[in-house]
Amino acid sequence: MTVRYQVTRLDNGLRVATAHTPAMQSVSVGVWIAVGGRYEPARTCGVSHFIEHLLFKGTRRRTARQISQEVEGIGGYLNAFTSEEYTCYFAKAGYDKLHVLLDVLLDMYREPRFDAAELEKERGVIKEEIEMYLDRPDQHVHEILNEMLWPSQPLGRPLTGSLKSMGAITRRDVLDYKRLHYIANNTIVAVAGPVEHDTVLAAVRPIVSRIPAGRPRRFTPARPPARGPALRLQTKDTEQSHLSLGLHSFARTDPRRYALKLLNVMLGENMSSRLFQVVREQHGLAYSIHSATSCFADSGALVVEAGLDNAKLTKALRLVARELARAAARPPAPDELRRAKDYAVGQMRLSLESTSNQMMWAAEHLLGYGEIYEPDEIVRRVEVVTAADVRAVARALFRTRRLRLAVIGPVRDAQRIEKELRI
Repeated sequence: MTVRYQVTRLDNGLRVATAHTPAMQSVSVGVWIAVGGRYEPARTCGVSHFIEHLLFKGTRRRTARQISQEVEGIGGYLNAFTSEEYTCYFAKAGYDKLHVLLDVLLDMYREPRFDAAELEKERGVIKEEIEMYLDRPDQHVHEILNEMLWPSQPLGRPLTGSLKSMGAITRRDVLDYKRLHYIANNTIVAVAGPVEHDTVLAAVRPIVSRIPAGRPRRFTPARPPARGPALRLQTKDTEQSHLSLGLHSFARTDPRRYALKLLNVMLGENMSSRLFQVVREQHGLAYSIHSATSCFADSGALVVEAGLDNAKLTKALRLVARELARAAARPPAPDELRRAKDYAVGQMRLSLESTSNQMMWAAEHLLGYGEIYEPDEIVRRVEVVTAADVRAVARALFRTRRLRLAVIGPVRDAQRIEKELRI
């Protein structure tokens, strides 16, 4: 599939990025703002996510119902998400509906009403969302781990905020936060589909020309972790014990990120991985076990998560620790490394057959690296990773003092669990 990426910075600093995909029938549009949870002070934790919700609640030109009807009425869909470092509003429809999607999304961005009654209603909705996550140990255990990895820091706080912070955020807080961060120099309009870059520019320019340039704010840098290991145990009457084990890793631009990706594939990203094969297939200790990585501008983490029979928790931890130690002790065999590379490259290529993912690829690269990497360049960087590179990353990460473990379940013997936190 031939894709051409182009980027233009407008006079006010807003960037327009396009991925021209002539063989596709859909167009995907995203409005991205370089702000997320780690930009928030503790008192207003959750305000980025709150604003994301509120932008769907009506503008000066459209009611909340009209926003959804205009996109769904042309056979499309729209949604949004908030992450630690950015917020995205996106929509997808037939390629001939580009102007409708741009008009709706940019109307939401520029002219939200922030009606006081709707704000209070949505505050209640988000509080219910927070309560829902607290009732889901597989979700809540991950939030506990984040707080352990980045204690008393924005990266360690939940993106939804807390019940306390959601109760404290005022309408003035919302207005001030949006005014500071929803500025042209912080914003990318990304479009993927069979549309030309010049066509997108012509459609975007008149809508965004009055958005103030502004000055992007900086987030609080992540602080180095305290020495460990560390365990946080929340005793709760659940049918399973849920664990989330994490280690600090690398920032987004670290050259070792490609070796880290392959290490994660081999460790726990799919059903062929070591953890899945050992913990589930060989020993039958868990229905679900996986690993994942997160990379931020100045920090990152590798996390292993599982839901386990309560009586099998310590044995599963022992096996996980053994696999971490094995990865650090020996480089992967050539055939395992080859499979990991093929998997990573294959998954990337499959995902890029979607205009939604092409749009996200363009915007995430611009936000994270300042340029859009061609997929073939990523393939090249993956292919040059050696088995020794993968082992070096494992040796750097998999050390006892770096381990953090959160557990939710009917478990009370913390000392017994701590004995297994050894690599």
